[in-house]
Amino acid sequence: MGDGVRITANTVLPARREDVTLVTADGLRLVGELSLPAGGPPRATLVLLHPLPTHGGMMDSHLWRKAAWRLPALADLAVLRFNTRGTVSEAGRSEGSFDNAVGERFDVAAALAFATGRGLPDVWLVGWSFGTDLALMHGCDPRVVGAVLVSPPLRWSTAEHLAPWTGRPVVCLVPEFDDYLPPDEARRRFGADVPTATVVDFPGARHLMVGQSDKVLDAIVAAVRPEVPTPLPRTWSGPCEKRQVTIVAS
Repeated sequence: MGDGVRITANTVLPARREDVTLVTADGLRLVGELSLPAGGPPRATLVLLHPLPTHGGMMDSHLWRKAAWRLPALADLAVLRFNTRGTVSEAGRSEGSFDNAVGERFDVAAALAFATGRGLPDVWLVGWSFGTDLALMHGCDPRVVGAVLVSPPLRWSTAEHLAPWTGRPVVCLVPEFDDYLPPDEARRRFGADVPTATVVDFPGARHLMVGQSDKVLDAIVAAVRPEVPTPLPRTWSGPCEKRQVTIVAS
């Protein structure tokens, strides 16, 4: 596609991508995809936990598909994304049904087991909205280095879930105009229960981070691989593709 192509919402950069199936301890098969750097081993791993499926969240939600399409090439990251139980996307529907962040503990555990089984390094949980509750409630595991929380609502998470994260990296990306947990309230809640957490403001942003994708991906990389310069490149010199995703409602 020539040199210096601008990276847009539909740009897919080179990676080794494979469809995967995660199997939960309660016997469900979850649809997923693993994306690895094309030219060598990953330096760290993102396990992506998507927004609320009853409100359209899935593995193809806009930030997550862009992370999978860009970050293996731009930051040498492995990116594992998947549909939690009962969630559907273009890749297919995961078995089971939505369980209000309860049964989803098995989904998080299955993703961590998969990452461990594949020998993926330095696993970070990266949640968005509902996915942040899953990370906080079910992801404080010895295999997890830390967490990046995008628009955390703290809807299901309690102080009991937050406290064990003290001492590990927890980075909260909080929109200025978040309907659920704006920055000042996020600082109060996390400061009380996870005093080591960092809250990063996103001026002008709302809960779904529309128009903020580049900055969100920069912040994720800065947390997980601080040695990688950010902002990440906005153009790409080399082979790449353009792809349209069919958005499927759960």
